[in-house]
Amino acid sequence: MLARYHLVRGRRPEDDPLPEGKRYDTRKHTHHILRPTPEMVEEFLSDLSQAGFKRFRAAYLAALDERFAEQRERFDALAQEARQGDVFLGCNCPTAHQPDVRHCHTWLALEYFARKYPDLDVRFDAR
Repeated sequence: MLARYHLVRGRRPEDDPLPEGKRYDTRKHTHHILRPTPEMVEEFLSDLSQAGFKRFRAAYLAALDERFAEQRERFDALAQEARQGDVFLGCNCPTAHQPDVRHCHTWLALEYFARKYPDLDVRFDAR
């Protein structure tokens, strides 16, 4: 199963425990295959309008397509890991500044995996 989870800075609330399974930090400063670039994130956070999200979405999906073409084995490995156990993609979204989790790169990554690997159990949680 592949899903997302919310990374928390500081102490995690007791009513929001970490999910059990493999958790990956996929934020912009990591080296994860699903990270957005810092430039994409900065541009989107400077314009959270629907048009700004549309630009972010297009840029992020283009980056995933490029990485998929160049490093398919990393995507396949992640999909296989999610077939064998629970895998979670982490980000700080939603935040006070960007409250719509459907505008988070992890949500877009889940949509991408659902398209590329139709046999994969991909779960969307709007928390």
